[in-house]
Amino acid sequence: MSLAKANAERERRDLVSRQVMDEARLIRFVAAPDGSVAPDLARKLPGRGLWVAADRTSVQAATDKNLFARAAKAPLRPQPDLAGQVETLLLKRCRDQLGLARREGVLISGFEKVAASIRSGQAAWMIEASDGSADGRDRLCALARHQSPAPRLFGAFDADRLSLALGLENVIHAVLLKGGRADRWTQEVDRLAGFRPLAPQEWVRAAAEAPEGFQDGRGEAP
Repeated sequence: MSLAKANAERERRDLVSRQVMDEARLIRFVAAPDGSVAPDLARKLPGRGLWVAADRTSVQAATDKNLFARAAKAPLRPQPDLAGQVETLLLKRCRDQLGLARREGVLISGFEKVAASIRSGQAAWMIEASDGSADGRDRLCALARHQSPAPRLFGAFDADRLSLALGLENVIHAVLLKGGRADRWTQEVDRLAGFRPLAPQEWVRAAAEAPEGFQDGRGEAP
């Protein structure tokens, strides 16, 4: 059974909307011993899970409306910046996934190698440093427009953070190749998308001009 299918078969109820959703679209929280609320992004901490949709608005609503305490039937005191904590943890999980992908040989960096991977149709994600030059990025995006489906675009890390995640120097362009690691990365990134943009807005606007519907970070035609 594929990872995506396995996750789709596990459903929980969002505390805020009361809708039943796949776990992949939710963040699990648990009551901490000190009465605070702890994000459990790996879904491994002991205790009853308190599930909230994976977006900033929902986590903030659960915090402001005391929904964690109501669901747990306990006097929980969530931190005011709980949504910010979730975002920070998601960013770390995304960086860690990239490091694993590089060690597994399924993350390629460097302009020419990235271009070749896009041309071959192997790229699941284009990963671009947010402070990289527009010229190289635009040339790679032009290649990606001719792929079907086009690779998704991620640009939430600057060159320093991207290089640190990969253990390399001066990384500007990278691709994550299709496969199981890309599927796991996509799950983390899709949750992150509820808390921050996955690429600068000017990239998304430029992508909107692509004749074949080059995708934005959420995998949708802008």
